[in-house]
Amino acid sequence: MKTGKLCGIAAVLAAFFTAFGLCVGALYGAKAVSAFEENGIRIVLDAGHGGIDGGVTGRTTGVKESDINLAIVLKLKEVLTEKGFDVILTRKTDAGLYDTTAKGFKKRDMQKRKEIAQAAEPTMVLSIHQNYYPSTTSRGGQVFYDKSDEKSTLLADIMQNRLNGLYEREGVRARKKTAGEYYMLTCADCPSVILECGFLSNAADEELLIGERWQRRLAEEITEGVMEYFWANAL
Repeated sequence: MKTGKLCGIAAVLAAFFTAFGLCVGALYGAKAVSAFEENGIRIVLDAGHGGIDGGVTGRTTGVKESDINLAIVLKLKEVLTEKGFDVILTRKTDAGLYDTTAKGFKKRDMQKRKEIAQAAEPTMVLSIHQNYYPSTTSRGGQVFYDKSDEKSTLLADIMQNRLNGLYEREGVRARKKTAGEYYMLTCADCPSVILECGFLSNAADEELLIGERWQRRLAEEITEGVMEYFWANAL
């Protein structure tokens, strides 16, 4: 058989398998969206801090944690919604959730977040934050969870692996999930985790976190983690 004819057959076969792969991918995507929609999976996204409570600030730029938290949450809502999830936000603007800045505003803010989460009757709660440490060398994402809850532990494992994978491409060493007793971890009767998406005390992390491209990558990686969790739980 002539070389030219062989090349032609190879090209046809390559085109066939490429098209087949795209079809399978499309079917899988449609299946995923359909399953999440049909099961009515509702996710509460909590953008930490807000208003006069800006959280920690970037060591280099002075950026407020609260602003980055909200930026990531808005992108995460967009990606999750595209996949068929029902998404509820505790905070939609840069304002806090307290009614007045009088003494005790932080407690009122947290109570309002709990009220929103409980009223939503969610399947999952994800609270988005940024980390800070006296040492400027600490980098990467870190997940906090309630160790007394088996499903939250599983979710934390998945999310920590996702964040580690994302930062590994930047040459950052893997971090471990950390158990903790935090208010947002027990606000609703469902798996809940706090995602510290990076360290604002580290210049390299800070540069990534203030960029829309990295915020979008975080949103996509977290969404993949959400999907992995529900498929692992026999959705």
